[in-house]
Amino acid sequence: TEEEKEKKKKKKKGGGGGGEEAEEEEPDESMLDWWSKYFASIETMKEQLRQQEAAAAEAEEKEELEIGEGSKAQAKHKDKSKAPKDDKKKKQQLPPELPEKKNKQKIDELKVFNKELESEFDNFEDWLHTFNLLRGKIGDNDDNATEEERIVGRFKGSMCVYKVPLPEDITKEAGYDPTFGMFQGIPSNDPINVLVRVYIVRATDLHPADINGKADPYIAIKLGKTDIKDKENYISKQLNPVFGKSFDIEATFPMESMLTVAVYDWDLVGTDDLIGETKIDLENRYYSKHRATCGVSQTYSIHGYNAWRDPMKPSQILSKLCKEGKVDGPHFGPGGRVKVANRVFTGPTEIEDENGQKKPTDEHLALTVLRHWEDIPRAGCQLVPEHVETRPLLNPDKPGIEQ
Repeated sequence: TEEEKEKKKKKKKGGGGGGEEAEEEEPDESMLDWWSKYFASIETMKEQLRQQEAAAAEAEEKEELEIGEGSKAQAKHKDKSKAPKDDKKKKQQLPPELPEKKNKQKIDELKVFNKELESEFDNFEDWLHTFNLLRGKIGDNDDNATEEERIVGRFKGSMCVYKVPLPEDITKEAGYDPTFGMFQGIPSNDPINVLVRVYIVRATDLHPADINGKADPYIAIKLGKTDIKDKENYISKQLNPVFGKSFDIEATFPMESMLTVAVYDWDLVGTDDLIGETKIDLENRYYSKHRATCGVSQTYSIHGYNAWRDPMKPSQILSKLCKEGKVDGPHFGPGGRVKVANRVFTGPTEIEDENGQKKPTDEHLALTVLRHWEDIPRAGCQLVPEHVETRPLLNPDKPGIEQ
């Protein structure tokens, strides 16, 4: 399909990062798509890692120089002096790319986390904690059952213990009716229907599953009664497959909230082997105050590769957050200003549609506030940005080893 060709082109660009190609695609925005954004972000992430490594290497060199004395040290210096030269070469090769980056800065980026989102946001247990419920041990044969096998369900809850009457600072702080304590403004626990959209970008360094040292990976997704095996789209002999796929699943919380994304190895004969899988608690993400449903992107745009993908517009999200957090605002004023609680934010007030027509809008302002939501007193916290997360794939047969 067109899309796949496009991806392959992009992949080559992302991998090779050839200067001319980048310049070629620069002017025409219609050429850009989500993948351009993704690869630009990956480059930025690599650049940051490179800088950190270079800094670490320099610090180490300094130390060596200070410690190193006598002939051994000189011998070391010879080796060391070779290394810095290589370093310099690398550094000299980088600057030519930088100016070109600056004109390319037009490509909006997203945040690439090289770990799971949960580890960045305290497991999304900001008000609900999850406890596994285990089946009791009946006979001796249950002694060696793993904890995983004994789980019969999960209990989610939150406990607070108060001294009564409540100290004044708490009643003032919460602005709540003290008889309910902190348990106000929490969502009802009626079942809700949600649409889950899972985007799977790629897998890296998969564990070889075949004799030829390769694997034929495909994706399998499980949520509640839904079980999707994308078997016919396996990728042949590849340990770093780019899947670039999205799956839509309808589910009901709290019954169906544990999403399993697995990568299987396709086999012509016999059953397909599980390479590894990762489990995501969707309910925690949905109810978290960090708003982990659809990441907040850096800019608001109504068309093009960077179109806003959340079902709610920034201004709607902001009003909802202010209402739930009992925060005064948002008050949009003239001159591109918006006031929330006691903070004032500024930003652009016009947006271009596809035909280049400019229209007034408050969305950019609202987005500015959302991106600085952690600065808002009392109710504020960091909101999840538009992102791609990287999750380890684990296999129950090889516990604790990333696959």
